[in-house]
Amino acid sequence: MKTYFRVLSYARPLGWLAPQYLVYALLQAVFSVLTLGVLAPVLNVLFEVEKQSNIPEALPEFSLNINYFKEVFDYYFLSLMQEDQFVALQFVCVILIISIFLSNIFKYLLAVISAIVKANVISNLRNAIYDRLVNMHIGFFTEERKGNIMSKVMADVQEVENTVVNSLKALIKEPLMLIGYFVALFFISARLTLITLIILPVSGFIISYIAISLKKKATKSQETIGRISDILDETLSGMRIIKAFNAISFSKNRFQKEVNNYAEFNVSMQKRQALAGPTSEFLGVFVVVGVLLIGGGMILEGNSELEASSFITFIAIYSQLIVPAKQLSTAFSNVQRGLASAERIFGIIDLEPAIKDKSTAKKLEKFENAISFKNVTFAYGKDKVLKNIDINIPKGDTIALVGPSGGGKSTLADLIPRFYDPISGDVQIDGISLKDLTVDSVRARMGIVSQESILFNDSIFNNIAFGKPECTLDEVIQAAKIANAHEFISQMDGGYHANLGERGTKLSGGQRQRISIARAILKNPDILILDEATSALDSESEKLVQDALANLMKNRTSIVIAHRLSTIQEADKIYVMQDGEIIEEGKHERLMETGGVYKKLIEIQSVS
Repeated sequence: MKTYFRVLSYARPLGWLAPQYLVYALLQAVFSVLTLGVLAPVLNVLFEVEKQSNIPEALPEFSLNINYFKEVFDYYFLSLMQEDQFVALQFVCVILIISIFLSNIFKYLLAVISAIVKANVISNLRNAIYDRLVNMHIGFFTEERKGNIMSKVMADVQEVENTVVNSLKALIKEPLMLIGYFVALFFISARLTLITLIILPVSGFIISYIAISLKKKATKSQETIGRISDILDETLSGMRIIKAFNAISFSKNRFQKEVNNYAEFNVSMQKRQALAGPTSEFLGVFVVVGVLLIGGGMILEGNSELEASSFITFIAIYSQLIVPAKQLSTAFSNVQRGLASAERIFGIIDLEPAIKDKSTAKKLEKFENAISFKNVTFAYGKDKVLKNIDINIPKGDTIALVGPSGGGKSTLADLIPRFYDPISGDVQIDGISLKDLTVDSVRARMGIVSQESILFNDSIFNNIAFGKPECTLDEVIQAAKIANAHEFISQMDGGYHANLGERGTKLSGGQRQRISIARAILKNPDILILDEATSALDSESEKLVQDALANLMKNRTSIVIAHRLSTIQEADKIYVMQDGEIIEEGKHERLMETGGVYKKLIEIQSVS
């Protein structure tokens, strides 16, 4: 139940909701029992059992117990019985109407509070997952399947809403209802009530067995949903490849296999879940029959402990036990199913980001001197991709990282905004380790333009102003002009308010890249990282993007990763990387004179 109470902790802020809920639940239970409790007086009126009974001489003295309220009721009821039986019946009917009305009022208030608590739990859970995800290091997203993450954020939270949170009402209200009914039953006949309690342990054991098996099935079901989401995401992203390689049948079979697995798990769960309600109902009816036999025998034998009207009332109240008992058993089964999803959710929330601020971290107020790599080594798992890197990048310089694919260029650049931390050595800005600076203040000084233009399904304005919502339209237009993007934006329907579609698919590759550059220009960073920013473009688009990049790089410290070496020949320093090491460094002319790897790469590209 630890997971269950942890889910409920996300209901904050509760304020007065919790005590109100308990009070309303208690009052509903009281008036629900009272509604059935007046059945005996009604029967007495009809059978004229108490017409000749002695009327109490005066109202009893106040005391907070059931007997006091019963004696007050008897005083008025018996007085009316002596005067006029029909008036006595009217008196009981008025109490019955008032009781039912109040019971339903409190039932409504319980539903309102449940809705508020439910909304709080789901909102807080989703916010907690999202907060954790956006704070996770980049490596987490390369290791974890995106579909599985989306399944946890959407499907698992929905499952928690449908089961754990919805069961809260039953798990609080129904026990109070059961207690109220049992108090009334004990008051009528303690002997009969004790007999009915014998079956409860058996019923509880059966229901708990069903619930435990449900939790195991639910875990497998939610894992399957994650795989379905993952396959769907890959299909939508790779539709061109699927069609180009005639892999439609393969994709269908792969998807259908997981869907069928989910269906099997779901049917199995539904079977077990469906058992809980009927089982508890059957056991309840079984006991009712037993009570009918035992109580009926007592009356037929002339037992003075139980009158006919009281026995009928007892049966009526006991029959109502089946409803809360069934609700409780169903809720318990549902909770087990939801707890499996909750544990998957908390599996993400409990993750600790690999990159986080020290408690003593300082804010980087400004960048003044240089970025330095001090004997830096980095590895993904056991494979070292950077080995003992020593680089110094003075402020205002442009340095280029070139070399064969897999040499560690992008990884080296990723260490500067602290997407990763080196396993040894240190990366510093102005002589201060990045680990001693706050992550946000470091990244605030940087702008990144990557090979893949990351755009969002939003307007052009919001894409350029991303991360800077306070900027004006004039500022966005100015940034777009510098990025050579204003002209094509102006020609679009809606201009800067035109929607770009999913991942900016309404634009060409060059246009998407210029939007990304405009975004970086608007940020006005001190440090610029260009990761293969033009490698995927045609010659015409490349020229426009290169001009935009030249505007962007003015008076900034730039780290350029490039395969097209013609674009970096004016760099202040070029580093040639191979197998995680720097094998050559210098300006273009010097490297050409050396006749090493750099010159060979230039010659290969010249021939091609």
